[in-house]
Amino acid sequence: MTVLLIVSTFLLIIYISLLLYYRTAWNQIPAFQTSNLKPQTSTFISVIIPARNESEHLPSLLRSLSAQTYPAGLFEVLIIDDHSTDDTAAIVHSFSSKNIRLISLKEYTTGNEINSYKKKAIEIGVHQSTGTLIVTTDADCYLPPNWLKTIASFYEQYQPVFIAAPVVFLPSPVGEGLGVRFIKIFQALDFMTLQGITGASVHKKIHSMCNGANMAYEKNAFYEVDGFKGIDNIASGDDMLLMHKIYERYPERILFLKSTDAIVQTAPVKTISAFFNQRIRWASKADKYDDKRIFPVLLLVYLLNVMLLALSIICLITNYQLPIANYQLSIWKFWLISMIVKTMVELFFLFPVSKFFGKQRLLFLFPLMQPLHIIYTVIAGWLGKFGTYQWKERKVK
Repeated sequence: MTVLLIVSTFLLIIYISLLLYYRTAWNQIPAFQTSNLKPQTSTFISVIIPARNESEHLPSLLRSLSAQTYPAGLFEVLIIDDHSTDDTAAIVHSFSSKNIRLISLKEYTTGNEINSYKKKAIEIGVHQSTGTLIVTTDADCYLPPNWLKTIASFYEQYQPVFIAAPVVFLPSPVGEGLGVRFIKIFQALDFMTLQGITGASVHKKIHSMCNGANMAYEKNAFYEVDGFKGIDNIASGDDMLLMHKIYERYPERILFLKSTDAIVQTAPVKTISAFFNQRIRWASKADKYDDKRIFPVLLLVYLLNVMLLALSIICLITNYQLPIANYQLSIWKFWLISMIVKTMVELFFLFPVSKFFGKQRLLFLFPLMQPLHIIYTVIAGWLGKFGTYQWKERKVK
């Protein structure tokens, strides 16, 4: 038992040090302000959006694309319909805009077995595109008016080959049920943590992280690294796996765009089962990363949460006393202190991140979410390695 407590303490100390490092790194990322936007830009952008049964979200997405302040003559939108069975294609066709084009993935996959339809959709989109810069997002996203203008200005000023950009969950509508609202708040806090780590890690170049809902890369760079070749057998990972391939060739030209004008809003899931499917899908990539620098971080987080969950169970069946000098520290006090310390350091890390995203009010609920976060991390991590999940009505192992 003493060994377990010592190991838990050791893991917690490393975890605290890591989060403090991430917080410092996040604060060091230079903000790209509206005043930095160039009055004239010339980069032609191809926005690639895979879509499967997205009739609910497409109208909002298309309207936000039409409202872009970036000149319509400098960007095209390629929506790749991934075998949709709803009105996805009809909605795109009915939208009157010359620079929005629909591509049917069905025409390119007939009779072929594919494990990653999304990667194939993006690959086809890149082949069909005419832009210098590829920008990807998802069909369930909402894009701010200066989104493309900010990306283009950032690209022309710093010349990165790969840009990771911020993503946040859409706010819950008024009148939504308490259960659904709880799930969305939990996701928002968890996702905001990941976004903070993403920005910090990209800025410090300690490991590769990004989100496919908001990223950009040079078309030439995509071809230079052979696109998704070598990772096309992995169901997900169209973002981070590709990012690392580009990083290996251009380690100094990978940047994070820290700008409120570039924050993409994406739709959270509404049920616990959908949430677990999503997180299991994300966790399933853990041992597929060529960027081995991220594995120790993932392992540290997983083991710490396993330890804290195990200690909470042990507290229910024993009252073990840990001798410290002349004091006997009970195991439940040790667990409680560990939980408080973990929560406080995470809040300290999250404060500047939440301020950037305008989500400071959610931090008051963070301590209440801590036990659930530990449980989900352990379960999703295990099933990501040994289980299966549903993604876009497809079962993936």
